[in-house]
Amino acid sequence: MSTVAELIRNSDTPSFSFELLPPLKGNSISKVFKTIDKLKEFSPLYINITSHRDEVVYKPNAEGINIPHVYRKRPGTVAVAASIQHQYKIPVVPHMICSGFTRSETEYALIDLNFLGIHDLLLLRGDNSDRHNFVKPGEPGNKYAIDLIHQVNNLNKGQFLDGTVMEPFETPFSYGVAGYPEKHEEASSLDEDISRLKQKADAGAEYIITQMFFDNSKFFDFVKKCRDAGITIPIVPGLKPINYLSQIKVLPDIFKTQFPEALSAELQKCTSNEEVAKVGTEWAAHQAKELMEHGFKLIHFYSMMATNCVYDIARKIY
Repeated sequence: MSTVAELIRNSDTPSFSFELLPPLKGNSISKVFKTIDKLKEFSPLYINITSHRDEVVYKPNAEGINIPHVYRKRPGTVAVAASIQHQYKIPVVPHMICSGFTRSETEYALIDLNFLGIHDLLLLRGDNSDRHNFVKPGEPGNKYAIDLIHQVNNLNKGQFLDGTVMEPFETPFSYGVAGYPEKHEEASSLDEDISRLKQKADAGAEYIITQMFFDNSKFFDFVKKCRDAGITIPIVPGLKPINYLSQIKVLPDIFKTQFPEALSAELQKCTSNEEVAKVGTEWAAHQAKELMEHGFKLIHFYSMMATNCVYDIARKIY
């Protein structure tokens, strides 16, 4: 079976992938399956499943004093990936993140994925915001994505955390990493960010999926800078169809991305989610068409809460 990296490298006809959230704790997987059922007719190349760490949430006790509680809202990344692969035979790419996980927990998750026959990964640093600031005392974790890459590479060689050396897995893990056309918010410059990205490519990353962006010119500039820096692996553009009024403020705030003036002007005219979804769908479809005209045949869609928009875009393009 081809790895996702091989599928991406050999993708020469218009195709797409999309990203899903595991269900909230206590919910069924039915909503995930409904999303796939709606989009599978367009033969997605693969499906990404996000990963989530523990969060600190403050809740009042009987005396009205806010007490910190630590829990994970969306467990189940490994199980969801296995369920999708079993149910649909579509390649799956679970996210592996540093933030909030010990290196031992990461190793156990990788062992489970190997047992399940899932060997494609997206390796990420993960959310580092204040609401995720719980750290398990005395248990080391990977600090950066490059550290996670080294752990996966070692495991591919049969080297475990406790010093045990075993026969390497029959199928090694293959992985991609994230790229930021408008730079990662913690990087001092785009050049510094790309320098770190090259380290990941040199260490074994086989492709890059970008953070969402709404201005194709910024993506094209990013790709040129990457190529000038010696990064040769495929770069997959990531698009997010805007479909809620609240996202006009939330997306730039959380993901540190900017709306082009033309898009911003159209969104400011919207007074309902329906109007926003129409503008967002048309904009993302225009982006996708232009990207394909420039040779980027594979588009990755951040489909969370935007399944209908992605479906409408796919109908126009695929």
